[in-house]
Amino acid sequence: MNTLTHWTAFQDHQQFASGDPWDVAIAVSDALQQQPGQNIYIFDDQTGRMVDIDLTISPFALMAQLQTQYAVNETTAPETLRGAGRPKLGVVAREVTLLPRHWEWLATQPSGASATLRKLVEQARKQDQATVIVRQAQEATDRFMNAMLGNAPGYEAAARALYAGQKEDFLHYTEQWPTDLRNYVQRLAEPAFGAIKVESEQ
Repeated sequence: MNTLTHWTAFQDHQQFASGDPWDVAIAVSDALQQQPGQNIYIFDDQTGRMVDIDLTISPFALMAQLQTQYAVNETTAPETLRGAGRPKLGVVAREVTLLPRHWEWLATQPSGASATLRKLVEQARKQDQATVIVRQAQEATDRFMNAMLGNAPGYEAAARALYAGQKEDFLHYTEQWPTDLRNYVQRLAEPAFGAIKVESEQ
């Protein structure tokens, strides 16, 4: 199984199952076979998207569907071929087109052109990473809220606070929502605000 993928299922307003996609899918499938017609919805924790799968088929067919549609099976990348003298980082050689002044500047760098370019790329990635994480958390949270809480009191205000980065307002507007849905929303939103403390409900 792909350990990077995590799903959560809700039965109406209560959390029904959470964990590996296969475990969640089987739990929901069994529940629907025992009591058809239940309102159980599955969401991808990373994207906030509702998972669309056929839960009426056999376990073998279900696994095939998960592998084909959501790639939840274990996959390993082939071993990277490395030439002599290459660092063990899976370095890939590709053409880079630069202006003459760029090449002139790279030629003056003590670490060489390749190492300097790698360093510049890593610096840019780190600078962009925080922005990307915030945006992805905002989008995932809003998708789930729209699907499960679109008619809930305070939804629009909570969405505005989410995109404005106003953590205290977001927590205020979501406070009165059903416990499991509220806690899940706040967990999805954590990267958008920093750490949001979600109180455990006993």
